[in-house]
Amino acid sequence: MLVGLLVVVIAVTAVPAFTEHPHQPGVTDFFPQTFLGEGTLLEVNRLVLVRLVMAAALCLLVAAAASGTRRVPGHGRALLEVVAEFLRSNVALPMLGPGRGRRFAPFLAALFLGVLAMNLAGIIPGLNIAASAVVAVPLVFALATYVTFIGAGVRAQGLGRFLSSQLFPPGLPRPMYLLITPIEFLSTFIVRPATLTLRLLCNMVAGHLLLAMTYFGTTTLLLHLQATSVLSVLTGVSMVVMTLFEVFVAVLQAYIFTILSAVYIRLSVEAH
Repeated sequence: MLVGLLVVVIAVTAVPAFTEHPHQPGVTDFFPQTFLGEGTLLEVNRLVLVRLVMAAALCLLVAAAASGTRRVPGHGRALLEVVAEFLRSNVALPMLGPGRGRRFAPFLAALFLGVLAMNLAGIIPGLNIAASAVVAVPLVFALATYVTFIGAGVRAQGLGRFLSSQLFPPGLPRPMYLLITPIEFLSTFIVRPATLTLRLLCNMVAGHLLLAMTYFGTTTLLLHLQATSVLSVLTGVSMVVMTLFEVFVAVLQAYIFTILSAVYIRLSVEAH
């Protein structure tokens, strides 16, 4: 079933490429033209539409799976429960302990599903670009983690103790704090959200360009250059390989984002 679904996805995605004027991937993919509300705060372009579609689809899928009243869950609900249990047992509880793990498990699950949904837009026919391939989406998720781990640290230790534990590691000579404190400030309050944002952004940008180039390269070789050599066959095979790889990267990056968020929460709630 999964193989058949993959074949359909690749075939439908490749349809626009096999036209007289196939789309050539480039920087313009990440800066599409506005088609609604231009010049306002609510302007909509292709990437905004992709975000709205994926957010609505995720909300509908989760609501449909969670609202089932049958004793035997359907495939969608069973898959959602497997994901939730995996994140709870392998991320939240080991990282944060039983008490805090149960409290933050819903947040971590929502973070994982949100990032995953935005990443998977890159292989969905008609969308064909990850919503997280522009900085706004990774930045919003990183800010959610940022607010959460700071709030968790202040709640657990109080504002004074939280700042002291993050900025003044114990056991150092006092003159060393002139060097260590600025470094700890940058690491905790600037580098953490910045690296979360850039890691996700760069991986999804690279994934989109690689995937788009395999489709464009195949159509150029077969239709426009009339090439039937081994090279065109290799680019055709790479379409399948890159689609699988993009799925893998989408899941992996969502998992890494969730793991790092849990690590940052733990570093905030526990004194050094």
